This record gives sequence, C-alpha cells and structure tokens, in this order.
Amino acid sequence: MRILRIFAVLSLVVVLAGGAGAQERAGESARELGSRPIDVTADRVSADSARNTVTFEGNVVARQGDVTLHADRIQAYYSREAGSIDRIEAEGNVRFVQEGREARSPRATFHNLEQQIVLSGGATLRQGQNTVQGETVTIFLRENRSVVTGGKDGGRVQAVINPKEIVETSPK
Repeated sequence: MRILRIFAVLSLVVVLAGGAGAQERAGESARELGSRPIDVTADRVSADSARNTVTFEGNVVARQGDVTLHADRIQAYYSREAGSIDRIEAEGNVRFVQEGREARSPRATFHNLEQQIVLSGGATLRQGQNTVQGETVTIFLRENRSVVTGGKDGGRVQAVINPKEIVETSPK
C-alpha cells in the first residue's frame, strides 16, 4: 500500500511537470527560450527608461510561446546586457497557463532567461483533477518540472491526486 501511495505521488509530480512541450524545449538553451518574443496586452502601460522597466496594469495578459501569464499588474525588467527582458514580476490574481496545467497565486516572478516561474503567497498548481497547494510553486519550464514548498512555521504542501487520471494521461 505504501509503495502504491509513493508511486501515485511521483506520478502526479511527473504529470504536473510534464507536457507536450518537453521535447520541444529539450533542444533549446535557456537563452534561446528567453529570447522568444513576449506579447503583452493591458489597459495601461508606462515605461521608465532610467530603470529599464515597463509596467503594464489592468487585465494584463503576457504570452511567450505556449506560456500565458495573467495578472492585474506586471512589471518587466529589461536587461541591456542580454538584450531582452530579464524578469517579470506579476501581482494580483496571477494565473499561469501552459499545456493543460494552470497555477494561481497572489504574485509571481518569471525569470525569463532561466525560464523559471516562482508563484508565491499561497499557490495552487492544477492539471485535470490533480492539484498541489503550497506557499510557493516553482515551475522550471525548460526542465519540465515543478517544486511545491510549504510555508514557514510548519506550513505544509497539500495534494489531491486522482490516480485514474494519472494512469490515463501518462505517456505510453
């Protein structure tokens, strides 16, 4: 029984972290992935050339490849050395969507060149009927994996696993 439980949890992590884009990403470096165009729409935008930032506010939707990030406010930090956006900080009703999985949290930081998203402030990662909740969800896009951690002071991670769905969605 214990082995079945361990297998179910490991399978959930593989299903939540996996996706059809894994093979596409395997051959690309972080710099190649990070240099893809980022399409952003919002109600308002303001730029600060001195700080190399652009702030988007109101119904913000940012897309890069198969990744979509929704938020009330997004601030993008441009790196002149790299010639691209270094990171994006999102606040308010943050929702990350990619290939059948969705993560939600109050705030998130997208590290563009590393292709890593850190959702914080109490985050939920969902794929189908499977969910994992914790204080922080870190999604490593290039590696197709995720890490969920509990909060300070004994906070714990909570998972709801539907074993039937894991078996049905696992690659054959």
